[in-house]
Amino acid sequence: MSDTQTLIENRPPSVAGLFLERVAATPDAEAYRYPVPPASGQGPDEWKSLSWAQTAERVHAIAAGLIELGVRPEQRVALASATRIEWILADLGIMCAGAATTTVYPQTNAEESAFILSDSGSRVLVAENAEQLAKAQEKRAELPELTHVVVIDPDGVETGDWVLTLAELESRGAAYLEKNPDLIKERVGAITKDQLATLIYTSGTTGRPKGVRLPHDNWSYMAKAIAATGLVSQDDVQYLWLPLAHVFGKVLTSGHIEVGHVTAVDGRVDKIIENLPVVQPTYMAAVPRIFEKVYNGVVAKAREGGAAKYRIFQWASGVAREYAKVTQDNFRRTGTHSVPFGLAAKHKVADALVYAKLREAFGGNLRACVSGSVALAPEIGYFFAGAGIHILEGYGLTESSAASFVNPGEAYRTGTVGKPLPGTEVRIADDGEILLRGPGIMEGYHGLPEKTAEVLEPDGWFHTGDIGELSADGYLRITDRKKDLFKTSAGKYVAPTEVEGGFKAVCPYTSNIVLIGADRNFCSALIALDEAAIMGWAKDNGLEGKSYDEVVAAPATVALIDGYVKQLNEGLQRWQTVKKFRLLPRDLDVEHGELTPSLKLKRPVVEREYKYLIEEMYEGAREA
Repeated sequence: MSDTQTLIENRPPSVAGLFLERVAATPDAEAYRYPVPPASGQGPDEWKSLSWAQTAERVHAIAAGLIELGVRPEQRVALASATRIEWILADLGIMCAGAATTTVYPQTNAEESAFILSDSGSRVLVAENAEQLAKAQEKRAELPELTHVVVIDPDGVETGDWVLTLAELESRGAAYLEKNPDLIKERVGAITKDQLATLIYTSGTTGRPKGVRLPHDNWSYMAKAIAATGLVSQDDVQYLWLPLAHVFGKVLTSGHIEVGHVTAVDGRVDKIIENLPVVQPTYMAAVPRIFEKVYNGVVAKAREGGAAKYRIFQWASGVAREYAKVTQDNFRRTGTHSVPFGLAAKHKVADALVYAKLREAFGGNLRACVSGSVALAPEIGYFFAGAGIHILEGYGLTESSAASFVNPGEAYRTGTVGKPLPGTEVRIADDGEILLRGPGIMEGYHGLPEKTAEVLEPDGWFHTGDIGELSADGYLRITDRKKDLFKTSAGKYVAPTEVEGGFKAVCPYTSNIVLIGADRNFCSALIALDEAAIMGWAKDNGLEGKSYDEVVAAPATVALIDGYVKQLNEGLQRWQTVKKFRLLPRDLDVEHGELTPSLKLKRPVVEREYKYLIEEMYEGAREA
């Protein structure tokens, strides 16, 4: 048996057990960093730290507090909060109590929150603040099983028999532990690998969300498999901002516990740029939209610097992409990142002029990023790779505990999601669908055996719903979602994400694009522009003082984007080309239901919302 197999197979039965092992191994090592805003409300945040022993003290108090409230093994405790240190402490406390965490996105409205709380049978809700509490209070009559709400931020909250603060829960738990000192050890020791740890409701691009049942063994396996990849070490500093209610963010906490490195936690997206130079992470995970926004921002800044500066940036971008492609190709063939002398010389100059400043914006120490959730446009990936910021794309679903594939360190390949994690099997079905099997696959959908049977075969193979291709040496490339593929009226199949990703790569003003064309005689597109980037362009092109919706409606803006659409079409097959497009009056967002909280596109919602624009493009139209 190999060392990797030994590591994975000799895993503890629970995440809680994994946590206790980490605390015992490195009690005084730094575990977490988190920001504390100044009392005055002015000035920068102060970053504080928790050692593993200090983390355990708070986690055990939360666990004991929940037990004292009557929470029993496998009962659900819901968490409705943005990413913050208390989310992690509460989640670990829930699992150390033998209970299971139900995750709720803080943006979820009262009706859907109530559905999740009711469907999961959650007994306690840990709510971030008065806003989250109000949702539960509004639907309290529909939630007879919900016995308590624990509020993290007490501002504006009136406590009582149904509501208490997290500080009160910890205080009660600490007192309960004094009388029952072996309580946590006994609870954790009784957890089996098949016991439910987490219930994550799929954000769902269509229909009601389904509760994905993930037992402890899923997370324990993930922790060991992530460690086995060798991508992170105990010396790393992770910057964690992703939503912990989503499986992508959640899996990072398991890997962190196993490896034992430092994790800096702050879910405020508007603070990312400010935090990176302070935290100086060595690695972080993100969704492609973050890299797209950074790329668009860099392009806009180069344009603002004048024609000469923009030409330098364009040259440096071309060098970066060429350098990345050559080094990756050479490593694939020879095992070295060698490049021709001339390219190396150009890259050195471009590094001094452009790339070094970009790396500084990420804190200066960033070794690698992991990207997931949706596909990253390859040309953007090549740009960052050539600039020294290696984006390792990975792949997984809520149903597979997030991480099924990830690109290996030096041997990563832009445009692929890498190789399977140790212990995960993959095969491609006859219709191109990716099938997975292994210890990371869910137990099933909560209370939905028929839905479970639709995707999970008796022998353990899970149908992902994604279409992909495997290289001879095991690298996976995702080509589209099975349900997103559409056929034009001429009978040609089109993979929309391929075209959409291509447009994001050529047009630095893009925020979102939705390709239309199912049963139509040509493809069209709805395009939402990045507000910061397009408003910067507008300022220099006679549209200063105009509102965003006025700018996108301006003929000059339409002409600008039309140029990028033509550039895109040059690289497409005839049936894929975008014949018409419309610019949307605002960006797509979570609040309007057009994006999931993990920023996946809800195509049916967008198509309903902008049906009038789609009909306008096809009214009386014939393919040119």
